[in-house]
Amino acid sequence: MKKVRGVSEEKAVGSWGSRLDTLVENKLTLSHDSAELHFFETLQQAQRIELRFDAPVLTSMLSGRKVMHLGQTTPFDYRPGESLLMPAGRLMSIDFPDATLDDPTRCLALTIADEFIQQTVDELNEQFPRTEATDQWQLGTDDYLLQNDPEVSSLVDKLMRLFRENTPFRLFFIQNTLKELIVRLSQKQVRTGLLAQTRQSLTTHRLAYVVAYIRENLTRNLTIEELSEKACLSKSHFFRQFKNETGISPAQFILTERIRRAKAILSNPRKSITDACYESGFNSLTHFSNAFRSIERMCPRQFKRQLFGVN
Repeated sequence: MKKVRGVSEEKAVGSWGSRLDTLVENKLTLSHDSAELHFFETLQQAQRIELRFDAPVLTSMLSGRKVMHLGQTTPFDYRPGESLLMPAGRLMSIDFPDATLDDPTRCLALTIADEFIQQTVDELNEQFPRTEATDQWQLGTDDYLLQNDPEVSSLVDKLMRLFRENTPFRLFFIQNTLKELIVRLSQKQVRTGLLAQTRQSLTTHRLAYVVAYIRENLTRNLTIEELSEKACLSKSHFFRQFKNETGISPAQFILTERIRRAKAILSNPRKSITDACYESGFNSLTHFSNAFRSIERMCPRQFKRQLFGVN
């Protein structure tokens, strides 16, 4: 085994069992017909390490922190719980400000063939057309930074396991998990687009109109019947289309929007947890605290303490 200078023999093997050939971006690659999964591990501080892939890539942080430099964008911290979609050939310049032998920075990069992505998107458009005839499913890979939701996180974890499994069904399982990941990411992008462009699409997109209506009436008890009427769709058709396009049900969307508003209220030092509860549409402090914890993995008091360091 090749020893890296300054590394003891017991640390000459990386976290995934591969040989530790370098302390910066030590890599293990596992292959599939339509994708490759790369594990990266960095065990010392480094600056401006360049990296690019020849296929669209989804990277996900596993531990530690990177500072990403992408083209003309402002450098940004990249942390666990975040993923980044990028097109083929995109140059990344990466800083590793915190990496050490005892606390390495780890991430994965999943490259997926363009043809496989397009095939999956074509199937999606054929079998599950969007609400508006002018809209098409697509997966945008132009430097799209996202917070991992439970579905994306579980699929990434599943792929990490499947790529290393020794089973005759391995290729089949990987292919279907890749398809689901593409669909989930497409839904997440639609949801993000509806939130970001609601006002521009009010007169041309029924779901955008409903999203705007929900945000304007968060403190009311909104029903599926009321929302489906606003969308000029039957109750069942509205529910199906909303969940198909956004990946979550209308009730889940309302809950996440209420928590988003509560976080904004809690970010005001003059506002209390009780203010955040009732001003974001909850009618019980217990229900508010439980809902907040289910989404943010912390209670409202912990969130406020992190912001202001108060008891």
